[in-house]
Amino acid sequence: MMRIQTLVAGLLQVGLMACGQGTAPVEVARQATEAGDAAAAGNSSPEAAAATSPDELSSRADYPDPASGMIVRTGSASIELDSLGPGLGALRALALRLGGYVANTSVQGGREQIRSATLEIKVPADRFEDLTAGLDPLGRVEFVNVSAQDVGEEFVDLSARAANARRLEERLIDVLGTRTGKLQDVLSVERELARVREEIERLDGRMRYLKSRAALSTLSVTLHEPPPIVGDNPGRSIVSEAFRRAWRNFVTVLAAAIASLGYVVPVTGAVWAAMLLRRRVVRQTA
Repeated sequence: MMRIQTLVAGLLQVGLMACGQGTAPVEVARQATEAGDAAAAGNSSPEAAAATSPDELSSRADYPDPASGMIVRTGSASIELDSLGPGLGALRALALRLGGYVANTSVQGGREQIRSATLEIKVPADRFEDLTAGLDPLGRVEFVNVSAQDVGEEFVDLSARAANARRLEERLIDVLGTRTGKLQDVLSVERELARVREEIERLDGRMRYLKSRAALSTLSVTLHEPPPIVGDNPGRSIVSEAFRRAWRNFVTVLAAAIASLGYVVPVTGAVWAAMLLRRRVVRQTA
């Protein structure tokens, strides 16, 4: 109670001084803050600490212990299975059984392609190990890569900045309520208050994002059918593929022979004409 009375008295005194001297609104807020801090320093006894309001206690309880940490885990895996359809159904059932869901799905397959699918699965963080362990019954697990990022330090820093911004917001509201000076000064305080509220919303949004990322872990799973044992193209016979290659080679050689006629015919004609001319010259000299 003593702290609140001292703070109110300091705010009123600073407000009256500002009205008389035209002090800037930001300076008024700073002086009010210093007055509140001085009051808090003067009432740092156990009795004053016990008089902390329930709202302050609840706001402090919202911020986690830095030692607890917030871990964001993501990973990727690849599984080879006999048939893609049943594998997709089993993987979706596994995600639902663990309390998660399939966020994104991409299926690829064509006449000359190996059928495959990629699913992005999100599950609660405490069930992530169960998800990776549940991949073994689906097929042959080729690899599983998992990465973890600790965002607890960033979350605690954001929480402290948000708490300071809320305290500044309250003091600006108090100053604005007791301000009776020029209209320009009042508008300046309102602009500063809007900026502080925008900063609080940005910090709260970032903290909500980190909470959601830490609460749900993400695993990207790629499923694919086995490649064909023989042949380069799945679904084709190796013998028929050999005949196709032989025909393509024959056509290639024939096309090359036809194209070479453009060089062979003129050269052959020139050689034949030279031979005829030589014979005629030899006959004349004989």
